[in-house]
Amino acid sequence: MRSGGEAWKNAIRGGEKAYGLFLNSASPTIAAQLSTAGYDWLLVDTQHGPMNPETLSHMLTSIHNGKARALVRVGGYGDRQGIQQALDLGADGILIPMVNTADEVKKALDCMKYPMDGSRSVYFPQRSMNADGLLGYCGRANKDIICAFQVETHDAIKNIKEIAAVPGVDMLFLGQNDLCMSMGLYVKYQFPLMYTSPELNEATTALVDNAKKNNVILGIFLFGTDRVKEFEGKGFNFLAIGNDLHHVHTQAAAYMANLKK
Repeated sequence: MRSGGEAWKNAIRGGEKAYGLFLNSASPTIAAQLSTAGYDWLLVDTQHGPMNPETLSHMLTSIHNGKARALVRVGGYGDRQGIQQALDLGADGILIPMVNTADEVKKALDCMKYPMDGSRSVYFPQRSMNADGLLGYCGRANKDIICAFQVETHDAIKNIKEIAAVPGVDMLFLGQNDLCMSMGLYVKYQFPLMYTSPELNEATTALVDNAKKNNVILGIFLFGTDRVKEFEGKGFNFLAIGNDLHHVHTQAAAYMANLKK
């Protein structure tokens, strides 16, 4: 885990932008390459990627050999083992997908935090605390870890006032694809018109307003950079511009298009 997590979170709350990628390839080699590409953070996506604990361990090491911070998306709010392993292996933060209620958020936070704020198990030695020892890491972890939650269901929007007000929530991360699916917008609108639909805009506004009221960082997953300025204008400071496989796919398509020309 990199030092200064609390200061980094406060800088983003103050307006600093943080750009990153999701990693789905389960490749420590690609993680190592991207960690030196200039991104502020990289997120290992164990929810949708084929990572076992050993692969996750190697990927986090590869990221920390560069300059990026390393986050992990786990299986869900009840994935205690996934949260524990990711943090013990040195993750700088955890992203919890598919939360629907404030109670689910509280259960996930309980897994992320050491007592007295939570019930995370203490163990030494492990990579997260090798540099500073048991007391050095444990004393800072509850403040330094990035506790992020994805807002990507209609129920989450309905409960967003209560979710955003839960103490310990650092970030609410908008997942437009799943939210559109949950709200029935994939059916109602022809792709990709759901992304600019009034229903999604209303849901996004509710998220933004409640996050700002509670000094919570706003994150979002985008494919590419076309809408980055738009969402930065709405207050989103933590932005993914795709994933590693999307980068491979789009760059390969660009090369093939040039070859055909």
